[in-house]
Order: sequence, then C-alpha cells, then structure tokens
Amino acid sequence: MAWTGPADAPLTARIAALSPAFQRSERLVVDGITADLPAAVECTAQQLADQVGVGRASVIRTAQTLGYEGYPQMRVALARELSFEKADGEAVPEVAGAPGALRSSIARFAQALPRMTSTLSDRTIDEFVTALDAADRVVIAASGLSVPLGLSAAMRLSAADRPAEFLPDPLSQLISARGLGPDSACLVISGSGANPASLDVAREASRSGARVLAMTSFASAPLVELAEVALVVPTVHESFSDELLQTSRVALTLVLESVVELLVARRGVRGRQARDAVVSLLGERISE
Repeated sequence: MAWTGPADAPLTARIAALSPAFQRSERLVVDGITADLPAAVECTAQQLADQVGVGRASVIRTAQTLGYEGYPQMRVALARELSFEKADGEAVPEVAGAPGALRSSIARFAQALPRMTSTLSDRTIDEFVTALDAADRVVIAASGLSVPLGLSAAMRLSAADRPAEFLPDPLSQLISARGLGPDSACLVISGSGANPASLDVAREASRSGARVLAMTSFASAPLVELAEVALVVPTVHESFSDELLQTSRVALTLVLESVVELLVARRGVRGRQARDAVVSLLGERISE
C-alpha cells in the first residue's frame, strides 16, 4: 500500500501511518532512517542501502511507497522536517530518576503532537463530522484497549446532543450494527485497525447500508478498507512494534475530543445549548 494522504504530511508521519504494511526490505529501510534521522538525510540511496543491507532498488521503492517520486524527493522532505524540528527546539534530554523520566516522556509526546494531525485532510475531517451530525442513529464499536475510547465517545457525543450507543460486549455491538440502516452511522475505533471483533462490526454495518466511520493509527489497516471515511491518527511511538508494546491511545483520544468540539460548533445554537445543559447538570452535582 502506498501513501495516499496529504502531500504535506512529514516523512515520519507517513512511516508511522504505513508501518504495518511495509515489506521486509522496506522495513529495514525505514528502521534505518528513523534510527538516526540526521544521519539518514546525509546518505545517498546507495549509502543507505549499504547501511541497512538491501539493494538500492529497495530504497527507491520505499520512497515511492511513502508517496515520493523517488529517493531524492524523500531526502528533501526529511531535510525539511528536520529543519522545522530544529527551529522548534532541541531534542528532549533524558533525565535520571522517575520524575525526570516522566517529564522527558511527556516532553517527547508534546513534540510529536504536530505529527498526529499531519495525515488528516480538511475534506476528511469535514466528511467525518458531517456524517456524525446527519446520522439518525450512531453505534460505536471498540474492543480491547479501545473500549475506554468507545465509552468516552458515546458520553461526549451524547453531551453534544448527538446520542450515540456503545455496548462494551462485542456480540452486542455486532447485533446493534445489524440493526442499522442507510441513514445511520457506525463509528469504529481501533488503534491497530485490525481487531477482529471491530472488523466484524464494520462489515455488518456496511452490509446494513450504514456509513462506516473509522478512527485508527494506521493507513494500511484493514479497517480503513472497510470504512467510508477514516481518520488516520499516527501513533506517538516511532514504530509499529512500539505501538504493540505500549499501546497508547492518547493521540486518538485527543483527536476524538476535538472532533466532538467541531460537532458542537457545527450545530451552532443547538450545540451550545446542549453543552450549557451538561454544565448546568454538573454544577448541580458538585458539592463543597
């Protein structure tokens, strides 16, 4: 699968989004690049090929998979990305001790924030919000570590006067998806985009005629193929293996919250009134 996202998406974001789809030789190339970005930008295609143990053709093919005409164009894109990072600040230093490690981890996450939205186009975001707004019924599907996101999505959408259904049990999600119609939407949230239970719900919703909306971290995920509209939010980690080990859903959570805010704004007075009603209710529940 080749890159089909925004043309201005940085190289590292493309690598993160396409990570599971790379062939073995392509994986060696991107791992060699991400291991030392400043060193990689100084390499010719042949030098990079020699360093990682593949042929020059594999380096060129990797560049094309990432959406570039060839290696020189990818090299220029990497140089541009590094220049922006240098302008934004120095690399986050490692600090000894638990508090220092915590601060360093959060600082690295903050530096990765621009990458999270670099793969999202204005058109895709607008189509996603429009579909949520217009649907007569919204069913949310999420399994495994994405279950908390499913619950959060249902609560936040309902608070925006956009009622949404979320049942944690995969079978219940499947039954709900079967009952959807052509004016309904099924929002499937999966970090990997390959969770079997979530894919089953997406297929059932599609068979029912509903619009399938997806939120995932990888552009090459099977879920993206099933979705009518997909928000691909690259993981904060540097590789697919890191994502499997650490399984962070922070990036998806931030984008999900922003999508709800866009929905509130789209609904105008209706959205603001719904938000005011929630704030009023919360105020009644707070005691000294």
